[in-house]
Amino acid sequence: MVNATNVGCLGNATGVTEFLLLGFQVLPEVQPVLFTAFLIIYIITVAGNVLIVVMVSVDVRLHSPMYFFLGNLSFLEIWYPTTTVPTMIAGILTGGRRVSYAGCISQFYFFVSFAATECFLLTVMAYDRYVAICFPLHYTVLMEKKLCLKLVLSAWAGGFSPPVITIVLLCRLRFIGSQEIDHFFCEFAPLLKITCSETSVIEMYVFIIAASILSVPFSLIIISYAYIMSAILKIPSAVGRHRTFSTCSSHLTVVIIYFGTLITIYVSPTTGRYLNLNKALSLLYTVATPLMNPIIYALRNKEIQNTLSKTFRMFGSPRGLNERH
Repeated sequence: MVNATNVGCLGNATGVTEFLLLGFQVLPEVQPVLFTAFLIIYIITVAGNVLIVVMVSVDVRLHSPMYFFLGNLSFLEIWYPTTTVPTMIAGILTGGRRVSYAGCISQFYFFVSFAATECFLLTVMAYDRYVAICFPLHYTVLMEKKLCLKLVLSAWAGGFSPPVITIVLLCRLRFIGSQEIDHFFCEFAPLLKITCSETSVIEMYVFIIAASILSVPFSLIIISYAYIMSAILKIPSAVGRHRTFSTCSSHLTVVIIYFGTLITIYVSPTTGRYLNLNKALSLLYTVATPLMNPIIYALRNKEIQNTLSKTFRMFGSPRGLNERH
């Protein structure tokens, strides 16, 4: 049974004060390549998402519900990789990264919360596209500002609330012996691997919560797009169908990549030799997905492309330079 006296992260009875994140055990000559690659990816990811947030905030043409939700998604994608990638990069340089007990628990909490929030934000964005395509004449009335704000706040609250109980249960585990975590950040399965406590309760809770957070939003998105596709197929002209579908193609691409990656991680084994596979797959949703979001929206969204072009022309032309001064 779990020791009920171990109720705080800083007061665990094991006396553990830090963990060692092993990161990637590869040949020394590969370390500089990994460091450079992940650093460049991280910089591009943060810069790209910051750019989208700024554009959505300052360009009045992008002051609509769809871009309000996109701005929130990009804001999340700034912090989502920030919870893990800097630690991973530092670990590559040092051959492993020591993190405090409280720091490890905090990293796990924020990482899981951001991941869950993204699921809910993508669901809200699917609902927005459903209303825009299926009820275009009532779109501005149905998606008024107060509702948009409530949907976004609900997504953030829904993402950050469930992991609290996980953290409480995690803080009651005893860690005796090995303090090495075979991962590049404080992930759930590697943490359970080094505990000597009974883990059935926390495993059952995490299973139920993870299954709910994955299945419910994904099902709602599928239902939304079923109605969307039905409405698109009723459009008589091929040009009209293509134009309408293009308004939600970027979001659909992000949904497929993100949920596809999470479901793959969720159903893959997390014990024994499969931990290395789990570690490799984790790179997809910690590094690749946040990078892909701004790229996908920049390449497939005409409004974003037009705003980018206008910005670059303004700052690149002599007139733009004079205006800045």
